[in-house]
Amino acid sequence: MVKSFQSQFSVFQKASKNKNMNIVQQQSLKKYNTFGIEAFATEFCEVNSVPDLAEVLQENKHKKLFILGGGSNMLLTQNIDALVLHINNKGIEVIDENDDFVWVKGNAGEVWHEFVQFCIQKNYGGIENLSLIPGNVGATPIQNIGAYGVEIKDTFVSCEAMKIDTQEITTFDKTACKFGYRESVFKAELKNQYVILSVVFKLTKNNHKLNTSYGAIDTELENMGIENPTIQEVSKAVIAIRESKLPNPKELGNSGSFFKNPIVPIEVYEKAKAEYPEIPHYPVSETHVKVPAGWLIEQAGFKGKRFGDAGIHTKQALVLVNYGNATGNEIWTVAQNIQKTILEKYGISIEAEVNVI
Repeated sequence: MVKSFQSQFSVFQKASKNKNMNIVQQQSLKKYNTFGIEAFATEFCEVNSVPDLAEVLQENKHKKLFILGGGSNMLLTQNIDALVLHINNKGIEVIDENDDFVWVKGNAGEVWHEFVQFCIQKNYGGIENLSLIPGNVGATPIQNIGAYGVEIKDTFVSCEAMKIDTQEITTFDKTACKFGYRESVFKAELKNQYVILSVVFKLTKNNHKLNTSYGAIDTELENMGIENPTIQEVSKAVIAIRESKLPNPKELGNSGSFFKNPIVPIEVYEKAKAEYPEIPHYPVSETHVKVPAGWLIEQAGFKGKRFGDAGIHTKQALVLVNYGNATGNEIWTVAQNIQKTILEKYGISIEAEVNVI
């Protein structure tokens, strides 16, 4: 279901230019993308509130726009010849609750991991497996982020989004978002039409349903000496696993998993298995299976390889990294080489999860 209403902030659209909004010329985007790629925006404006967003959209209708959140799911291969709007509205609030559940709203500019930790500290369960995923709250429904057997759609209730051309605010529920594997309506038919303002999640207050069987969570909990984990302990286990395998973007430029795990017809998998019997898979339907992209890339010999300052992480083959001064094009060239090799070797196509710009 989609609910629309004319922005209650329309008064701001008619007001004179907000003096708090400063449009900067030729802004470096290096600190605004987790790959640490040096690229420049022709114009740049940090947006800290919904009224400010409505105003800047209204006053710059004639300009090409680029919406930027946490910069954690993109690879910049060129300068951005547009007005870049950095969405930075903050705020977390409980909007409803009963004895068993709580509805928590996070504004788009909130750092996702900090939002997760806020909920865990309140003993609100359901997103603990998504700890330490880079990026902001606003990006979560666009990408339907997921990790360790949990996806955003599992706890998602709705999101508010502003239509770029009209500044109308619309509420999208789970059905309207059309969630798929790392997909949503915002990456498909509504791409580049809306700016996410906030997201509401329905979380548990008690009787938490823990998901510890995926990946190495159970093993990590055993290593921690924990038999009956709390959501706090599941989060700590996830963080420990991620820190052991994934580089900190503040220390080594990266965007997390660069590729999606391919979902292929069973006959494609069987053909690959005939030549490579050890190839793993996970059933997703009667006709398709999911194959771990990291396994394919590692077995193809790419794990830990370096091409100048662009490379593949030493501990996780799914992660491409910037060792210092790599350009976006250099990293993209490495990615394309990986894709070509995997297709030739296994007959399986792997897609980039990261948005290449």
